[in-house]
Amino acid sequence: MGEQIPLHELAKAIYTINRHAKTAPEPKHLYYIKKKTIQRLLQEKRATKIGLHFSDHPKRSNQHSTSLVKVDNYYFHVPPTKTDFKELKHLGTLDQSYRNPKTRMSLSQAKRIIYRYIDWKPKKHRHQKKQYTSPYYTPSSLGKMEWPPRRT
Repeated sequence: MGEQIPLHELAKAIYTINRHAKTAPEPKHLYYIKKKTIQRLLQEKRATKIGLHFSDHPKRSNQHSTSLVKVDNYYFHVPPTKTDFKELKHLGTLDQSYRNPKTRMSLSQAKRIIYRYIDWKPKKHRHQKKQYTSPYYTPSSLGKMEWPPRRT
């Protein structure tokens, strides 16, 4: 199941992915691989859950909590499980003393490390050539019209 990658490298990769996800136009995949990696580290007991924090970004004006997880000397928030609410201490509002060390790693390198660790293979997308349509062309609703017109 994947390969053994040094914990410090994984922590730096998660940090890089998390930082990029916060500003990405479509962060879903980045958050997904972050969550998968942390879940696996928790299973392997290479990461520990510290407690629960209130989120800085309430969903639909409702306060909600996130689980604080420590990986090496980095801290991350992940969605809590039902057992987290029973087993973990609630730490209240986000504590700014949990600060991650500054890290320099490219997103592509971080993804390579994470993909190798969680044994994730990207799905092959078949790029279909997009047919060009002019924004000024509006097909007529009167009968069937072919565009461009064919010579007969």
